[in-house]
Amino acid sequence: MFSYLLVAFIVMPLIELWLLLQVGAHVGWKSTLALVIVTGVTGAWLARAQGAQVMREIQRDMANGVMPAPRLIDGAMILVAGVLLITPGLITDTLGFLLLLPPVRSQIRVWMRRKLERKLREGTVTFRTRD
Repeated sequence: MFSYLLVAFIVMPLIELWLLLQVGAHVGWKSTLALVIVTGVTGAWLARAQGAQVMREIQRDMANGVMPAPRLIDGAMILVAGVLLITPGLITDTLGFLLLLPPVRSQIRVWMRRKLERKLREGTVTFRTRD
């Protein structure tokens, strides 16, 4: 877990900063700053719109007595996409925009399901309860 946090909070920002400086050296700091601002605003708008759509779908599923598990996972991925998009950087923006694409989210859901099923078959999933 520590290695994930190290990458998320130290290594990734350093890579993002290096990439922004490289882009800035090629296109100029004003264009680079504009790119970061435009992707942040556009991404936040898209995440908000898709989040509202997923909320409507969850409400519809609940009203019809259908378990909205895939929609809840979509909502979580859209939330992560929003966080990535408001974080300054080109790599995080790219990952955020990818998470806003429904086909990408669908593939991630399939991957997550297969991984969980495999862990359940192998018996490597443990559930903890609070005492």
